[in-house]
Amino acid sequence: MAEEDLTRQHIRPSGYGDPAAPPGTRQPPLPPAGHTRTGLRRLARARQRRRWAVEGIAVVACLVALVSYLTAGDPEPGGETVGDVPADAGRPSGFPGVEGRDLDAGLVSPGLRPRQRPPSPSPTPPTPPTPSTSAPPVRAVLAASMAEAPDEVDLTTVGRRDWVHWGLRGAESTVRKRGGSGEIRDEGGTGRRGGWDDNQESFSWRDGSPVASASGSPHGVYRCGAGSGFTLAVAADGQARTVRLYGGVWMARGRLDARLSVGGPSRTLRIEDRHTSRSTEFTIRFQAPKGSRLVLTWTVEQAFSDDCGNVGVQAVALG
Repeated sequence: MAEEDLTRQHIRPSGYGDPAAPPGTRQPPLPPAGHTRTGLRRLARARQRRRWAVEGIAVVACLVALVSYLTAGDPEPGGETVGDVPADAGRPSGFPGVEGRDLDAGLVSPGLRPRQRPPSPSPTPPTPPTPSTSAPPVRAVLAASMAEAPDEVDLTTVGRRDWVHWGLRGAESTVRKRGGSGEIRDEGGTGRRGGWDDNQESFSWRDGSPVASASGSPHGVYRCGAGSGFTLAVAADGQARTVRLYGGVWMARGRLDARLSVGGPSRTLRIEDRHTSRSTEFTIRFQAPKGSRLVLTWTVEQAFSDDCGNVGVQAVALG
């Protein structure tokens, strides 16, 4: 109280700024005029609070800057830097937590950048239907016609697939095409078979077996009496084929029946000569499934001589 009273009277207490004090002696500072110690303490506390506020604001600003940095967007592609800090600085290593993943991104694909989606798979082109390997059924076709036989027949030319000639060396003699398809078959017939060598048409070939070649052959075979005759067959392969049958009659009416073993159309042709002989070329065009046959029956429908009205054959060719 004594000091406070002295202050109010602007009187300094003893010992403050004593000129008689020995040199080097530290003296306590004098309080400013007009201030008490209590006021000075209040002023000091106010200054302390201002320092704390400034320091707090600085700390908050630092925290805000740090948070802004940590929550910055993804780095530019290629690992570029932002300012002086690498773009990937401060990123934790290892796999990110589930809460930080884009659940719509699907599974991770190698070589993709962040937020880049894998390309959509190309649509699978539709598979064209497999064509059916089964062949369409073969329709049975059969047509027959007849014409005068030519004076000379080249079996090598007309029988490119197969041919057969009868009677060259007697009633049982047969010559076939060498290397032919073998589709022509002699299936016998009815009556005794004989041979002759005075047919008005002649035949030649250059690819025969067992006789390699012949020229101008008038030979053939025959069967006498009503109901007698020959049965021939030609194997079918599903393709359109042409058969030529060279036959004739002597004092008889001959009947040719053509049919397919699988059924379907059939054809009948007739020739006759009541007084002498007559020859013809029958042309049969057919198509039938593989494994079936064309069947030709050439018979004496009526004999005009008790001696030996007959039908005869010289050759069959398949083109």
